[in-house]
Amino acid sequence: MDTMTLWHLTGWEFAALAFAALLVGFSKTAVSGANTVSLAIFAAVLPARASTGILLPVLIAGDVLAVLTYRRHAHWPTLWRLFPAVGVGVAVGTLFLVWADDAIVRTSIGVILLLMAGVTVWRRRRADASGPSEGDGTATRAGRVKARSYGVLGGFTTMVANAGGPVMSMYLLSAGFRKLGFLGTSAFFFLIVNVSKVPFSAGLGLIDGRSLLLDAALVVFVVPGAFLGKWAVNRINQRLFERLVIAATVVGGLQLLLT
Repeated sequence: MDTMTLWHLTGWEFAALAFAALLVGFSKTAVSGANTVSLAIFAAVLPARASTGILLPVLIAGDVLAVLTYRRHAHWPTLWRLFPAVGVGVAVGTLFLVWADDAIVRTSIGVILLLMAGVTVWRRRRADASGPSEGDGTATRAGRVKARSYGVLGGFTTMVANAGGPVMSMYLLSAGFRKLGFLGTSAFFFLIVNVSKVPFSAGLGLIDGRSLLLDAALVVFVVPGAFLGKWAVNRINQRLFERLVIAATVVGGLQLLLT
């Protein structure tokens, strides 16, 4: 059995997971991409396979809270353009996992995240002060190609390591989304994608009744994290918001490369 239970953990281990769950809630309603730290904590405390199955319901809880908070700000044309490419990325990620070991997976994702952060910074510096209006970056032919490219990468990274958040953060920033549109669109995106992964995780034995008991204990900490994020996002200006998202992506990439 690949799952873990609440009774396997020491007090310090549970405290670390609780902090990671709080950070999930914060990232879903404030700085998307920051939950790469949560991924690292779960992988450090739990066996690698078990961590992906236990983290998934925690992420879904955060997604639900984010959708309830920002549901009016989602840009659905962007989502519809992304989903087919994400499906391709999930298929590629599945094939990749057939032959790649953990070291190759972590290194590959880390390199992808750092490259995308660099490209996003470069693109933002070149953009005009007016920039594209929200969602306009997906309307042109070049925008559609970009959406498909990021969609494939997002599907790939979410399949192999639950690490699709930084990928989609870089895409939404590069497409010119403002804070609320960014958060609303990413909230629906990850709720749909993460829920679709549940049957596969359950089929692999990564989610069962015992793991869900641990999830129930951890979800309690997602809620205050989400409220903290909602409070913080109203006090962060757009430029700082973008810098925090990029910084969280860089930290996540470095974590994957160095650990």
